[in-house]
Amino acid sequence: MDQLAEFAGNHVLLVLGLLGSFALAVGYELRLKASGLTQVSAGEAVKLINRSAIVLDMRSPEAYRSGHIVNAKNISLAELQADPDQLNKKKNKLLLTVCETGAQAGKAANLLRRAGFENTFSLRGGIRGWQSESLPLVK
Repeated sequence: MDQLAEFAGNHVLLVLGLLGSFALAVGYELRLKASGLTQVSAGEAVKLINRSAIVLDMRSPEAYRSGHIVNAKNISLAELQADPDQLNKKKNKLLLTVCETGAQAGKAANLLRRAGFENTFSLRGGIRGWQSESLPLVK
């Protein structure tokens, strides 16, 4: 044990680099685990929708009008950030957030989860992922 302490004392930068690398690896794994719990595939999203999930489309009104998931409600991330309590009546419902690629929907899902909406998920890959699975959009 004395040798380990002596080595650490003589190689401070090496030890700090090792500890920093370990902390980054742990942080990365935790982030992946957390996002994996909130992101769902297109197939899983269909199952949620069949269980009466409310679909929140985060895209612009123009993109929404060009094609969206059936019964989706158009709401921007900025609107949601300004007033997440506007959905309080839906706090116990399943919520599925959707955007073009999945990035904004993930942010929205995390925002809603922090606001107490525990049953909130985001569509992995967004509308593009939905379409790549040949799933329909309505206009």
